[in-house]
Amino acid sequence: MVALIKPRRLQAGDKVAVVSPSWGGPAAAPHRYAAGKRQLEQLFGLQVVEMPHALSPADYVAKHPEARAADLMQAFAAPDIAGIISSIGGDDSIRLLPHLDLKVIGANPKVFLGFSDTTALHFACAAAGVASFYGPSVMAGFGENGGMHRYTVDALRRALFTPDPIGLVPLNDEGWTAEHIDWSQADLQDCKRAMHQPDKPRVLQGSGVASGHLLGGCAEVIEMVKATAWWPPLESWRGAILFYETSEDAPQPQFIRYWLRNMAAQGILEVLSGILIARADPRGAPDYQSKIEAAVLDSLSEANLTSLPVLTGLDFGHTQPMLTLPYGAEASIDCGSGTLTITEPGVT
Repeated sequence: MVALIKPRRLQAGDKVAVVSPSWGGPAAAPHRYAAGKRQLEQLFGLQVVEMPHALSPADYVAKHPEARAADLMQAFAAPDIAGIISSIGGDDSIRLLPHLDLKVIGANPKVFLGFSDTTALHFACAAAGVASFYGPSVMAGFGENGGMHRYTVDALRRALFTPDPIGLVPLNDEGWTAEHIDWSQADLQDCKRAMHQPDKPRVLQGSGVASGHLLGGCAEVIEMVKATAWWPPLESWRGAILFYETSEDAPQPQFIRYWLRNMAAQGILEVLSGILIARADPRGAPDYQSKIEAAVLDSLSEANLTSLPVLTGLDFGHTQPMLTLPYGAEASIDCGSGTLTITEPGVT
């Protein structure tokens, strides 16, 4: 893969733009957005600049992808903006495709952060030659009930605020949560969610150490990007470590098989160096994670890839706390220790 341009690191005092490229969540749950904004300002010392349509009513945001795209273009082009953060995900950032100018993104590399539906825009950044970051959004992560998790904060600082290699991804000793709390109830914002006991990532198959550049995102959104102008060519996948997660919609494991069969048919699976599977939001089904893992292994077996390293149970999905992963950065899966190390910095 051609190396992606790394953006300048963030530092206290920088201006960061907030965009709403998918759902108009800030207007629908303003207290939740305000909680995330406070964390950006007070915990990280950043100056939040809201793009013109970031706080617009959700109905308006849904009907006007061109306005969402204009906000994103304005944020990338503005010389005083050091970073851009998605307010929240959704399900239709792919609709920005005809309205984005990748030349503007390529000429103005800067930190761009978000997850879930923002996956589509991360692929747009990669198509423009710019590294971006799969990590928390303002409302899901920064706006966590009762304040941010230490694990999320530490991962953000290592990925976005220092030019040193990110290094060994530490074990999450805080536990994890996928408890669903109604965002419309402002009085619940300060109530911390119930946590499950921490557990370690697990190696599903493979041996030794596998290295490659990070590329991936939310499974359902990856499906929307396939065969568009933002979809990476096969050579971009060669040697990559695919990071893969599912949304709170909890797609049936059979669909994972269908989608990975497509990637096998494209020749993608056979050129990967490894796969990372996130901790999934179980949506009340305690065996959902194991079924997702089985679907991945079945797909690899069909493709005669039973030695491809697969590490599962990492915290970059739709549970909290969460990691921040830099697109295009070199990483290594150590099957002996069951660990992930990001051997490059995410920023300069």
